[in-house]
Amino acid sequence: MKTIAQVLEGKTAPIATIEADSTVLDALRLLAERGIGAVLVTDAGVLAGIFSERDYARRVVLEGRSSSSTKIREVMTSKLVHVTPANTVDDAMQLMTDKRIRHLPVLDDGRLVGVISIGDMVKETIAYQQFLIMQLESYITS
Repeated sequence: MKTIAQVLEGKTAPIATIEADSTVLDALRLLAERGIGAVLVTDAGVLAGIFSERDYARRVVLEGRSSSSTKIREVMTSKLVHVTPANTVDDAMQLMTDKRIRHLPVLDDGRLVGVISIGDMVKETIAYQQFLIMQLESYITS
């Protein structure tokens, strides 16, 4: 099974971040432009939280807040869980399942080095299973 470091090697898009004092509307524009479901939130360059489409639905729309005047810091998820580059895809999948989250920051000695999504993990899991099937078929036919 691959490590998170190996998964990050295959990702080419830069990490999407937004400052905590930006508005929800700014974050929504970024999500739409990049075609992503979550953005990491920084405060003076330090990881402070994550803002996702789920946060928008639950903390902005349902509470009747204004997207143009609400700051990200008011509605972001600030209690972050993360993985390290040394963790495996299985580790990340288990954490995402247990915590019911779709995006995980990747920290190396406290420094942000990437972000992975549940889609990334599913893709890697399917690729690994296909590899195992090919190996088994090869073993059986030899």
